[in-house]
Amino acid sequence: MSVSTNRVPTSDGQFFEPGNGEKVALLTEHTRHEIDGWISRFPAGRQRSATLSALRFVQEQNNGFLTAELMDAVAEYLKLSSIQVYEVATFYSMFETHACGRHHVSVCTNISCWLNGAEDILAHCERKLGIKVGESTSDQRIFLKKEEECLAACTGAPMMMVDHVFHEHLTPAKVDEILDGLK
Repeated sequence: MSVSTNRVPTSDGQFFEPGNGEKVALLTEHTRHEIDGWISRFPAGRQRSATLSALRFVQEQNNGFLTAELMDAVAEYLKLSSIQVYEVATFYSMFETHACGRHHVSVCTNISCWLNGAEDILAHCERKLGIKVGESTSDQRIFLKKEEECLAACTGAPMMMVDHVFHEHLTPAKVDEILDGLK
């Protein structure tokens, strides 16, 4: 079954025609629409530039992780080789290629955060959630990602990122409020 796709206008006034093979059917209409928005930001022939965002939307569509089939669908839609998409998915720490919790929590443990109590914040997260770094809660609600080397928010140390949103100047009470708010 192929999916009907439209031509996507590109930033240089031309058009890109997304792939529409069988694998593309794995992408929801909403996901394809979001990817199209990113394709339109680049000149024709530069659809590879939308790969990072496309993977983020697909990961959200799949409750927090990517599968080989979904990465192949992105490659087909963007008319790229699968390896070009796999390279991005496995290079960036924002992507998970195994089943894990829906909400991704990353605690920065680099020098600024470490000096301001990141180790205590991370230990508090592990105790509160009953899991260790690299694990998900039993209800698959939260995934405590491997320690992040740096999230580039040193002035807000200690900090963590939850589903791509920064939370700075953390205390155990603030962490509890953030984690309890994840449904």
